Amino acid sequence: MQIRVGYELVYSCPQPTPMILTLNVHYTRVSDLLSPDHVKLQPAFPIIGYRDSFGNWCTRLMLPAGRTRISADAVVRDTGLPDAVMPSATQVPVQDLPQETLVFLLGSRYCETDLLSETAWKLFSGVPTGWARVQAVCDFVHQHIRFG
Repeated sequence: MQIRVGYELVYSCPQPTPMILTLNVHYTRVSDLLSPDHVKLQPAFPIIGYRDSFGNWCTRLMLPAGRTRISADAVVRDTGLPDAVMPSATQVPVQDLPQETLVFLLGSRYCETDLLSETAWKLFSGVPTGWARVQAVCDFVHQHIRFG
């Protein structure tokens, strides 16, 4: 199966603005790319690429003042098989998690985690922990968010 992936982001900045993008296909899937997922800029200007500590390809740039269009378009080969279903997966108490996983529990600067946490507890606190709760969150997202 071939899946077309891409995006178009348009920014209007009142002054030059530094930015880091993490929008490329993960390095573990690069061999599945049938066409590259190169970042395209209008107007064109220099960018710098680097890998972060998770192996993500990052693009560092300084958006100029005014309007900038950032886009990419690629094709990825995929089996098309759904993710594995593991209804017996359990929730591990925070105090028992391996130390290397704790970084994934930190709040994001891109989301008001205090407000979202309150909403999440209202929506999902009654759902059993483990696979069922994760599936309920995924189902909610799929029913309420549309990418186009």
